[in-house]
Formats: sequence, structure tokens, C-alpha cells
Amino acid sequence: MKILFSSTAQLCCQAAVRSRSLSGFFVIFLATITLLANGCSSEKTSFEPDTLRINLQAEPPSLDWQTTTDSTSFDVVSNIMIGLCQYNNQMKCEPGCAERWEILDGGKTYLFHLRKNARWNDGRPVLAGDFEYAWKRLLNPTTAASYAFFLYDVKNAFEYNSGKLKDESQVGVKALDDYTLEIKLKRPAAYFLYLTAFCPTFPVRKDVIDKHGDRWTEPQNIVTNGPFKITLWKHEYKIELSANELFVEGPPRLKKIKMFMIPEQATAFGLFENNQLDFVDNRSFPTSDVERYSKSPEYTNLPLLRANYIGFNVKKKPFDDKRIRKAMSLAIDRTMFPRILRRGEKPAYTWIPPALEGYSESSRSTFDPEAGRKLLAEAGYPDGKGFPVTKILYPQREDAKLVVESVQEQIKRNLNVKLQPEVNEWKVYMDILHRDPPQMYRQSWGADYPDPETFMNLFMTHNGNNYTQWSNAKYDSLVDRAAGEQNPKLRASLYAEADKMISQDEVPVIPIFLATQNSLVKPWVKGITFNAMDLQFFRKVYIDPNGVDPIEKK
Repeated sequence: MKILFSSTAQLCCQAAVRSRSLSGFFVIFLATITLLANGCSSEKTSFEPDTLRINLQAEPPSLDWQTTTDSTSFDVVSNIMIGLCQYNNQMKCEPGCAERWEILDGGKTYLFHLRKNARWNDGRPVLAGDFEYAWKRLLNPTTAASYAFFLYDVKNAFEYNSGKLKDESQVGVKALDDYTLEIKLKRPAAYFLYLTAFCPTFPVRKDVIDKHGDRWTEPQNIVTNGPFKITLWKHEYKIELSANELFVEGPPRLKKIKMFMIPEQATAFGLFENNQLDFVDNRSFPTSDVERYSKSPEYTNLPLLRANYIGFNVKKKPFDDKRIRKAMSLAIDRTMFPRILRRGEKPAYTWIPPALEGYSESSRSTFDPEAGRKLLAEAGYPDGKGFPVTKILYPQREDAKLVVESVQEQIKRNLNVKLQPEVNEWKVYMDILHRDPPQMYRQSWGADYPDPETFMNLFMTHNGNNYTQWSNAKYDSLVDRAAGEQNPKLRASLYAEADKMISQDEVPVIPIFLATQNSLVKPWVKGITFNAMDLQFFRKVYIDPNGVDPIEKK
């Protein structure tokens, strides 16, 4: 077959030359060759029948849905697995593996009745015992799952996860029979049902893990129950999903999804423009190109429940002093980020987004460089003198780079403090945050479910995703009380008080802006939907061969 080196190939090679490692060159080069050779007989391709081609940008750190924490991994898992419940397009829970459920004891007991036609892709039925095993595995201290806190509302879950309780049979999760799962909570929790639709609570096959150990998620080993199954995983290059004929709701309309791992946004966007990717989002859509495509019928801009922030490791000097953290918060003008990113972002002055219960104007932080300089002087660094050079970690993305450069410039200008940016590829970046969080880092947090609890419990003492190392008993108490509070007004006031501690008083993080999702979808792709939680489900997507390419039409 003739391989055509188009302008896209040149784009890829140029991006590869700019890569920080030689291995990156070969990854991008290989991806380019394969994409261009994919059934092409001319320089310009259109679509592949019944196939969706997207860019993950990075290698998923793990596809073990109980130990991974990042959105890249979850974008894969959400299309190969399904939980007790699943989200619809309005982010409401509807039946998944469970056909129905009962809520008893004033909200303290849930009985889930599983569908008897739900199957794993190897043909075995999905059983209540698969959920009991999965939930107890998530809580098992030896699993070291960052999302274990998800289940702390379950009776004895915290005690078991923290090692205080050794007997897992005392945890309030029990398969009463093959198709009935009983969950007992320590208190009613309004958001509990949402948890059953999110990746960490999905079922797991004990026999598969027992047989394959740490390699159970490799394509030749993994067993899944969602609309797609993994058929190929070429690490650092591509994951391929194929339709699961045994999916409980019937096979999806797509036969295949190709998920590439092209780190350079400009490179991936060049492939989209050349009709070799069918869908791009912020990971593959350079900020410099958003305005150019903002009037295109292929373009969608959607506000997200995703807060971007600058985090501090409060156990590392000098950020163990809250005056310094507050000084930096006062020195950052949040209005700068929408200006440099140009994608409709909104400045963030509180941790709870305005769209959620618990948001309060009284919790807002402010921009006041003069007050910041006074606090810095009080902490022993007048005019920034003697302040140690501080690293700020961020992932390898154009938009993250722009944000960190702006923070660096503002802190230098307003506090005379020098920050030293440090960039890493996604997998390494996440590993550093988990192992040994640096003094400062740029991170974001997207809602796991549409409730303020998903934001507020992030900074509780025992949350495995709390990279700040901040621990505050009063904050923990406020959030814990709010989680179980049935009076909406009182619940909101408790969250607002806790948010004030985050945004004004203790400042373990600096909320900086609320994200938007910017995407382009080729006209032959039908059925892609968007939601404020930025969850990507492709089970109802299909390729319409009659779709009109506006470029070709011209």
C-alpha cells in the first residue's frame, strides 16, 4: 500500500522533534504512519465505517477502575464497564446492572436487584457477589485505593479501610443471593445513588484477578461488562475497543473505537483537520485554534463542573505557613485565565462552583496584591527577599503551560517571588502527585457526581486524592455533617462555611478558574452528547456515511 506523507505527517514529525525524549519521536512517528495508512488511497481521508477515532492524548496510568483516579483512564473505563446504575444525558441515574432498587430504613438501606441477563463479555452472568468483592476490594487497605473514601458512608467502611476493623464481613455490603445486593449505610446520604454510576464502584471478577494478578487489565486478560471490550492496547500508542455483543442493552452501533495517545495538541488537531480523527476536545484542541473554529457547526462549548486550582503541599516549607499560601492567593488575578485561554472559562473565587448547592458569595477570595505583600513580610520575606526558589509541577499540555506561566509571572510581579515550572508527561505527573506531592502544582478536579460533596470531601484528611496533605478537624467535621444533613438550607450553610476555610482562611489550594469543554465533531459522527461532568459515553454513537463534510462541500 502506498504511504502518503501529507502535511499532517510533517506536522507530526515537527512535533516529535520538539519532544523531550527520543522515545516520544517514535511514538508520534508510528502513530502518524498508522493513521495515514489506515485504508487510505488518497491524501485526504474521510471516515472509517462504524469506527470512531479519538485522541486520549496520554497513556492511561491504569485501567484498574478501583485504583486509578484520572480522567484519561476513566474515559476508557466508562465505555467498557457499567455499574449498578448509569448516567443518562441529564446526569440522572437510571438502571445499569441493577434493574431496580429499594431504599429502606429512611435511606440507610439499599437493596439492588440485578438484571439476570447482564453478562460479562466472556458470557458469565454479572452477580451480586462481583459487586460485594469489588466494593470490599476498594476498601481493603492493601489495595491502597485513593477512591476508597467514596464508600465511607457504608457501615464500617471507614473502620475497615483505616485498619481499625479487620473483619471485612462487618462492612455493610452483602450479596444476599446471586442477584440481590444489600448496602447498609451509617446514615442517609442524598448523593449515594450517584456513587453507583461511577467507575470505582463498578464490579470486578475475583477469579480474573486471582489468575492474572497485576496484569489482569491487559487485553488478553481483562473481562468487562460494558458496551465495548478491549481488543488491543499498544502502550503509549493506541487502545482499540470493539463492540460487546453480550452487552445487557444490546451491542452498540459502533463496531470499533480507536483511542490514540498523541501528546502534542497541535499534532492531534492537524490529524482532525485532515479527517484522520473524528472528534477532538480540549486535549487535542489548541487554544490558539478555538476562536478560528468558534462559528463552525462542528464546534461545541460547554461549561463544566471542573475547577482548576493551584495546590500547595502544606507539609513542605515554606507552605506550612498559611500566611504565605494566602499571600499567593491574594497575588493572583483570576480574570487573567479566561483572557489567555480564550475558551469561555470563568474566574473561580470559591471552591464550590456557583451551579452547586453550598456556593456562597461570602466564601469568595479576592485579588489584593498589597495585602499579599504584607502577609509575605509578616511571614519573614519582605519584598520576597530570601524566599526559596519553588517548583510548580504541571502536566504536558499547552493550556496547562499557559496557566502556569501566567501564575509564575503574576507571583513574580506582585510578590517578587520566583517560581520554577516543571513539566512531566501525564503518567509521570500523576505518579509524582500520588507519591510525593511537590511544594506547588497545577491540578483540576471535575465532579464525580452532581453534588457539592464531590468537591468538598476532596480535602478531607483521609481522602486519597488530597495531594495538599492538609488536615483540619473542623473542616472534616463540617463536611461530614453536611454529607448527612437532610435540611437543604442547613446543608448549604455547612458547605459554605467549609468553603470559606478553603478559599479564604487556610488556603490549601487556590481556585483559579472553572473550565469549559471545547470540542469539534466531524459531520459523519452522530450521537455524541456532552454533559457538565465531562463524562464521555460512546455507546449510542454511530457513523453516518451520508454525513456531509463542509470542507469537501466547498
